[in-house]
Amino acid sequence: MIFVNDINPELFSYGFINIRWYGGFFLIGIILNYLILRWTFKKNKFPFEDLDSLVIYLFIGLILGARFGHIIFYEPEYYFEHPTQILKIWNGGLASHGAAIGLFITYLIWTIVHKTNFKKYVDILVLGMPITAMFVRIGNFFNSEIVGIKSEGWGVVFKKLGEDFPRYPVQLFEAVLNFVIFFVLFFLYKKYSKKTPQLFYLFLYILLYFAGRFIIEFWKDLHGLPAEFPLSTGQILSILPIVLALGYFGMITFEKYYSKNKKKCRG
Repeated sequence: MIFVNDINPELFSYGFINIRWYGGFFLIGIILNYLILRWTFKKNKFPFEDLDSLVIYLFIGLILGARFGHIIFYEPEYYFEHPTQILKIWNGGLASHGAAIGLFITYLIWTIVHKTNFKKYVDILVLGMPITAMFVRIGNFFNSEIVGIKSEGWGVVFKKLGEDFPRYPVQLFEAVLNFVIFFVLFFLYKKYSKKTPQLFYLFLYILLYFAGRFIIEFWKDLHGLPAEFPLSTGQILSILPIVLALGYFGMITFEKYYSKNKKKCRG
């Protein structure tokens, strides 16, 4: 089955006012993320004053990290030649790997400024991130960007790109991936949050997202590297997070096994 994407990226335009679908979806994702954070803060009886200041730090880290990540990882030559385009984030051009780095740095800065243990909030901060990422990818679909490779027999024709052949809708693949990750994280947190070790949800999110991203990248076009190279830029950038997450789960598994056998030896 073949669908045609002929969606106008502009949601509303009047004079100098120009609102795009991408920005609208991004805003929805941010708002839902914030509501999830409020729920977790209330559940854990954490002060909302921390949440309000955290949100400001993280929003700045998200935008700057995602934007500069896209510029550095994917199109450095273009943006160095056209620096005035750097600020035009409403046209897309945000990298999830850069967003992750930006969020990590600004959260680290926040913990230093507010003299807070890094582990205190980090697990709950990742719970709503898949929702934001999901709506960003839907925005990418409406923008006809980050498209998939040519498909056979089914897919989406992106008319705005001047094409008449179908591609895999990888933006929607990632949107579904992020929804599933959110469901898994939220379900586990709600049921087992008191039984899981610190950093568990952080590294589970990292593992699920970047492993899923690594797989979906095989169906993406415009990877940013020579066609003969076996991996895309996104896949290369996903390797380290996956390794770190596997290392974490390997460590806690070993600790659990060691602790269990130590008790047996004492018995």
